[in-house]
Amino acid sequence: MLLFGHQYIPSERLFHVDEIEKIAHTPPNSLLLVTFAPNALELITHMRAHTLSFALEVASLKEAIFAHNLGSAYIVTSSTLAKTIQKCAEHYLFDAKILCRIERDEEIEALALEGIDGVLYPQAVIRV
Repeated sequence: MLLFGHQYIPSERLFHVDEIEKIAHTPPNSLLLVTFAPNALELITHMRAHTLSFALEVASLKEAIFAHNLGSAYIVTSSTLAKTIQKCAEHYLFDAKILCRIERDEEIEALALEGIDGVLYPQAVIRV
């Protein structure tokens, strides 16, 4: 299981961007985080065209399927959707890893038992 933002485990940070211009304000080779929405498609297209590594935050299974097809390295979701998306990702062999947003260490065990690829603490996300 991957742990992003845990105090004991050094990990990559995700830089949340919502405009193409904000990418310039991130370190080179940053992992970018974008909330999936129709108005984010231009940003996603830009990241793909420039082979930038990105994660998409989704609010439904349909959006997770779109995220996979758009080339997202990670699909970030809530604990209520994580199990459903993880099952679909395993069935269809998604390249993307499924990350569940969490607040407390106590949530790790239940998610690990469900086979979720990883967790994302708030400390791992930097808003640009």
